[in-house]
Parts: sequence; C-alpha cells; structure tokens
Amino acid sequence: MKKIPILILLLFFQFSFAQESEIQITIGKFFNAFHQRDSIALKKVCSENLVLHSISESEKGSKFSIQKASDFYKSIATIPLSMKFEEKILSFKVQIDGSMAHVWTPYEFYVNDKLSHSGVNSFQLYKENEVWKVVYILDTRRKNN
Repeated sequence: MKKIPILILLLFFQFSFAQESEIQITIGKFFNAFHQRDSIALKKVCSENLVLHSISESEKGSKFSIQKASDFYKSIATIPLSMKFEEKILSFKVQIDGSMAHVWTPYEFYVNDKLSHSGVNSFQLYKENEVWKVVYILDTRRKNN
C-alpha cells in the first residue's frame, strides 16, 4: 500500500521532466535556427501569431519597443554572413501549467566575439496538438561598454 503513493509521485516527476525537456528542445531549436539565420526553421517553432517586445535599458532610462514577427524573420534572414553573432544562454528556468509554459533565460549577446549586450529573454509557449510553440518573447537589453 505504501508503494502506490511513491509510484504516483515518480510518474508525476517523470511527466514533469518530459514536459520540461520538450520545452527546452523547442527553445534549443529556436536558437539553432536563430544562429543559422534560418527564418523558415524559426517559423516552425513559433506561433503564426508570434508577439515580440523588447526593453532596452541605458543610463538615459528604458525604452519599450514592439517588433512585427515578419520583420523579425526578415531581419534574421538578412544578417550578413560576414557577421559572427552568438546569444549565449546562461541558464534556463521553466514553469509549466497545462498547455502554457514560461521560460526565463538570462543571456549574453556577442557580435564578432565581442560582448554587445546582455539581459533576459522571457518566452511564453503554448502546447498545440502536442507541440510546444513560442507565442510571445519579451527581452531586456543592456549595453555593455
């Protein structure tokens, strides 16, 4: 009789770990496509209704901006091949409630091996037809001198 609650608890943790792994894989695919300048692969992991917001922070204060998904995809696809860039994800924090997930990823962004800026990405995901899709991205950007 004591084994049943333990078994239920183990199954719950296994399910939670599987969900978190699926979400991390989705975010990994997002960044792989981003680094490869592959807007088609990016669209596959994002909702067709993707919303993008940014908060740029500087000594003068903060500025909130909105980017259309179509402009985002175009900007990624047109990054010159001569430019080397990398967004290094420093950690992952995943929260899940049913078909909704939130992923918090502090990062550092490098251009031609030089630290450009840093901040945090906040991804909102929705599980549709057993597939996690990015529906909203809000990031902060702090210039590094």
